[in-house]
Amino acid sequence: STLIKFLLLLSDTCLGSISLSKAERLLNAIVGENSDVEELSDGEEADPGVELLHDKDYIPPDLSESDQQSSDSDSEPPPSTECARKRKRGRSVEPGSSKNTSRVRWKSSAFTPDIVQFEAEEETLHERHNWQPLDYMEQYIDRELMNLIANCTNIYNFFGASIFMSCVSYPQLRMFWSSALRIPAISDKLKRDRFFKLRKHLKVVIDSDISEDMRKADKFWKTRPFIDHILKGCLLQARPECVSIDEQMIPFTGACPFRQYVPLKPNPVGMKNFVLATAGGIVLDFEVYQGANSLRSQIQDAEELGLGVLVIARLAKTLHPGTKVYCDRFFTSMKAVDQMLEKQVYLTGTIMKNRVTEPLQKLPSDQDMKEQGRGASASVTRGDGKVCVVKWYDNKAVLMLSTVHAEQPEDVCQRWSKKDKQYVSVMRPSIVREYNTKMGGVDLTDRMMRYYRMSVRTKKWTIRMLMHFLDLALANSWLLYRQDNTLCGTPKRDMMQFLQFRMTVAQAYLKENAHPLQQGSRHQITPVPHVSIRTTSTKHLPEMVNLKNPMRCRQTGCSGKSRVRCMTCNMFLCFIRHVMSCNEHARICVQGATPFRRV
Repeated sequence: STLIKFLLLLSDTCLGSISLSKAERLLNAIVGENSDVEELSDGEEADPGVELLHDKDYIPPDLSESDQQSSDSDSEPPPSTECARKRKRGRSVEPGSSKNTSRVRWKSSAFTPDIVQFEAEEETLHERHNWQPLDYMEQYIDRELMNLIANCTNIYNFFGASIFMSCVSYPQLRMFWSSALRIPAISDKLKRDRFFKLRKHLKVVIDSDISEDMRKADKFWKTRPFIDHILKGCLLQARPECVSIDEQMIPFTGACPFRQYVPLKPNPVGMKNFVLATAGGIVLDFEVYQGANSLRSQIQDAEELGLGVLVIARLAKTLHPGTKVYCDRFFTSMKAVDQMLEKQVYLTGTIMKNRVTEPLQKLPSDQDMKEQGRGASASVTRGDGKVCVVKWYDNKAVLMLSTVHAEQPEDVCQRWSKKDKQYVSVMRPSIVREYNTKMGGVDLTDRMMRYYRMSVRTKKWTIRMLMHFLDLALANSWLLYRQDNTLCGTPKRDMMQFLQFRMTVAQAYLKENAHPLQQGSRHQITPVPHVSIRTTSTKHLPEMVNLKNPMRCRQTGCSGKSRVRCMTCNMFLCFIRHVMSCNEHARICVQGATPFRRV
C-alpha cells in the first residue's frame, strides 16, 4: 500500500497537480519522519533550482523571448527567488543583504541545550533585618527625592494623603474634608484647598533649568527625576535566574503627544512602559516608551533591529550570563534569540508563525494536530542545536521557541473542556510548563497596583505618571517585604497585608514634617446679643474700624455692608446710608451716640 501511494504521489507531481513542497510533506507522512528520504533531503546542499521549484512565488522565464535572449539568460545564473519577488514589487535587493543567505537547516531531533551556569548574586537579606514599611519605600522614594520635590512643592503630606485616599475610597475627594465623612488623619494634617493646590502645581523639576536640547531628546523630562529615582531603586534588587519581559500601560485618556493604544488590555489607552520583573512580581528594570529612536540610541549596532529586539536588548543590560528570559510573541524573534545567545542569555516565548516559516514546514499542520486531539505536540531543532521550536495543540495550536527548553519531559495538566463542562487531563510539554510558571511577573505587579490605584482625575499627564510610579514603588516594596518575611520563616498571619502596608506608609508620610492645623482657625461669627443688652441705649457707641473690606450688616433683612461697629454688641451695622433700613436695633445703637472712635 505504501508503494501504491508513492506511485500515485509521483504521478500527481509530474502532472503538476500538486507542488513539489507539498509532495515532499506527503512523502514524509507516508514513510515516517525518521525515514532515509528525509535524512537525505536534510543532508544535501541546497540546490538553487530546487529552491526555485519549492517557492510558490517562482516566476518562470517568458517562453516568447528570442533565442538570443534565451541563450543570454542560460549563460547567466538564475536570479534568486527574493530578487524576483523584489523586482516584481519594484524594489531592488542588495547583493550583501541577509535575504540572499542560505536557509538555516532544521531537523526533528532531540534538543540538548548547552547553557552557562547561572551565578546568583549574594542575597542582602541580613541588610533588611527588622525593616519597617517606610524603609522599603525609601529604596525608591528617599529623602533626597523628597527634598528635590520640596524645592518645587511641599510634597510629604500630599503623597501621604494620596496614598491614604487610595485605601479608603470615596466617590469625591472633597468628602474627606466634609463634616460628616471627614477623616482626621487627612483633614487635621492638610487643608482641602492646600491639597488641590499642591496637586495642581505639583512639579519635580524646575522648567527653567532644562535646556531646549534636553526637552527635544526626552519627552518625559517633566517627570524624569522622579522616574530615575524609582528606576534606581529597582536596579538595587538582586537579579534571579528567571525573569520575564512584558508591556505595562499607564492609564491616561487626556491629551498627550506620546499616548499609545494597545487593544485587549484592561487599560488600553495611555503611556506604554516595558518592564523586566521576577516571577514573584518584583520590578527589576523598566523603560517608558517614547519611540524606537530613543531605544536605538541606547543600543549599539541597532539600525536594523525591530522594536521587540530593541526592548529585550535594553532591559537585558543588567542581566547576568546564564539568565533565562521569558516573553510573549511581541518580543520573540530569531534575531532576538541570536542577540541574546551572544550575551549567554537564554530566551523563551511564544512566537508568530511568519517569524519561523522554515521550521513550520517540518511541523504538522493545525488540522493534523486537531485530529490527534488536545495535548498533541511536535518539535524541531535548528541545525546548530541551539534553538528549538515546539508546537502544542490545546484549544488551538500554540507555537513556542526556546534556547533552553524543549518538548520533553512532558507532564499532565488540568484544562477546562467546554464540550464536557469539566476539567480534563491534557499532556503538556516542558516548555509550556516553564513559560506559564515564569511569565506572570509583570501581570502580578499590575494586579497589585490595580487593587488600590491612586485614580486621580486630572488632565495633566505628569500627575498621572507620578501617581503610577508611586503605586509601582509601593507594590514593589510590599512584594519585597513579603519575600523577606517568607525567607525568614515569618508566619503568614503575622505579615502585613498590602492594604495595611500602604496605610502604614501613608501615616508615616503624613507625620513627616507635619504641622497640625490650629483648631478654630476659621473666622467665627459673633452671636447676636440678648435683647436686654441690645435695648440698653446709653451703652451703645459706634466706632469706625479700618478694614480693607467692609463687613456685612448684622441686622435681619439688611444686605448692606459697613465699617461701623457697635462697641457693646460687637457687631457691624449700617450707620449713615442705611440707618432707616436697619430697623430698631440700628436706631438703638445710634441713639445718644458720641463722635466716632476710630480703631
